[in-house]
Amino acid sequence: MTNFLIGRQQIFNRKLEIYAYEILFRGHEYDLAQESQATQATNQIVTDTILELGINQLVESHRAFINFTGQNILEKTPLSLPKERIVIELLEDIKVDLRIINNIKELKQLGYTLALDDFVLTDEWRPLLEYVDIIKLDVLQMSEQETLDIIKQLKHYPVKLLAEKVESHQQYEQLLELGCDYFQGFFLSKPNIVEGRRLGINQTAAIRLLAAVNNPNVEFLELTQIISQDVTLSFKLLHYINSAFFAIPRRIESIRHAVSYLGLNEIKRWCNILTFASLSNKPKALLQTALIRAKMCELLARHLSEEPEHYFLIGILSSLDSILDLPIDEALGQLPLTADVAIAILEKNGLGGEILQFVLGFEQWLPQSIHFKALTPAMINTAYLESIDWANQIMNNIE
Repeated sequence: MTNFLIGRQQIFNRKLEIYAYEILFRGHEYDLAQESQATQATNQIVTDTILELGINQLVESHRAFINFTGQNILEKTPLSLPKERIVIELLEDIKVDLRIINNIKELKQLGYTLALDDFVLTDEWRPLLEYVDIIKLDVLQMSEQETLDIIKQLKHYPVKLLAEKVESHQQYEQLLELGCDYFQGFFLSKPNIVEGRRLGINQTAAIRLLAAVNNPNVEFLELTQIISQDVTLSFKLLHYINSAFFAIPRRIESIRHAVSYLGLNEIKRWCNILTFASLSNKPKALLQTALIRAKMCELLARHLSEEPEHYFLIGILSSLDSILDLPIDEALGQLPLTADVAIAILEKNGLGGEILQFVLGFEQWLPQSIHFKALTPAMINTAYLESIDWANQIMNNIE
């Protein structure tokens, strides 16, 4: 896994729970616009990533949507993967003929789940509608009326509808009302800002804790007192540190001992994570994204011989607007941050801003996210996969 980058994008159900992830990939050696090279890229993803790394590391317990070309279908590539864990995503440029139809029919009979990508209702694709389970609609490429029309037409078929490239909460709500079953896009990571909104009491307390934790001059005693005054916070800290995540030789029973054991940097990190989790009732997927972003910023900084904690802070605070549904400058203005942290987040300046910009681009799978400084694709991939694994462990221990 040295010559290409791998990514993933969340797919949500109607309750905004994660249903699956679409697996994304690009590389220096592949022109994915050419079917033969796209086929090779899919084969390498299947071999190097899904089979070698294990599908659980990449998508946890969820399904993986994987793009397959017509050649992949004819070569029966999906048969090497577990049918209960993948969704076969048929690309829109597949040339539908009798051989393709027969192979898709066979996959359906074997129990595989099939999806059509960027679907347009044409005579060419109609023969496949009795075999596919999910149809993806690119709502960014269609007007509201066009989207409504195609949804009405597809209601006659036994398929689930997946709206992709959903860009706002309002758009998600409209598509939900129209009957779409799944949603893909970056709308969840964008703030749903409401004019005149005020923070609730619990959110205000959490912001105060964030402010104390991120004060450069904070001391052990002050942190111990802040945590000790909150029963829930105290319980969660002891639960966190006594979990298998730390593998400590004996159980820790006091807040003072916990703070001393973790050390100032780690206790700051824990407080940042936990207060983030308590700031809103947003879907867990949003916090997971924030954690992956923060950890990846940290790991890339480590590769560049920079102070990792500083870049972790930049990464996690960059999500504060989505957590609070406030403009990012207003959200950051409530914290005593050093100028370089604020500038990195608000203006994307300095090395912190460059790292954050790259990680944001990687999340959104922008073309420029293939290169960063002198880091190799293997180093970037490793940082991304380690970030996913770390975020999963954290999520399991803060609930």
